[in-house]
Amino acid sequence: MNNQQQQPNAGGAPQGMPQNMIHGGHEVFDLHEVLASVINVLDQYMMFRQYVQDQELTQILDRQYKFIEQQYNTVVDAFSTGADPQVPTQQYNMQQSNEVVFGVKPSQPKKPNRSLADIKDQGISGHMLGLIKSTASLLTMTAVEATNPVVRRVLADSVPNYIEMAYEIFLYQNKHQYYQVPQLAQQDMTAMVNGFAKTQGQAQMPQNKMTH
Repeated sequence: MNNQQQQPNAGGAPQGMPQNMIHGGHEVFDLHEVLASVINVLDQYMMFRQYVQDQELTQILDRQYKFIEQQYNTVVDAFSTGADPQVPTQQYNMQQSNEVVFGVKPSQPKKPNRSLADIKDQGISGHMLGLIKSTASLLTMTAVEATNPVVRRVLADSVPNYIEMAYEIFLYQNKHQYYQVPQLAQQDMTAMVNGFAKTQGQAQMPQNKMTH
């Protein structure tokens, strides 16, 4: 009996294993959830577009839609074949300035819309941010559970892009005072920021009880 471990081939499956048996059951369910969620993001972006009034937000939505669509195709490719996808994971580069405006200015209290005529860019950008943040979390949780090494890498490499897209939307919102960022009082901020210190020297690890 050969006790040697099977080595993955170029397609990601061990030698002699059928191509459709390159994933664990839990992984398959997770990937279905991921891909369905990404479709949901794309569909909602499409629905949002008709309500966007600001040209800058339209450009962000279109740019992110195009990127997410390609990322979806890359995941489908990797999932269905277990091999490196034809189009590898791309890198999303936002176009917002990363300068954050701190402080809270008086604004009207938020409340639910009473009709479609009440839908504004503030709400649309908020929905976009929520979708992207939740997808980033889902991709992260799925990546650490994925069995197939190619799928795992594709999912993991996608997470920074969703973080970047979320940050782009946040910066847009912050610039327009839709997402305001309060700060602590200076004394409290200083105390909290300086609440940790670096380690010094080498840690004295306890003896391993199993060592003979």
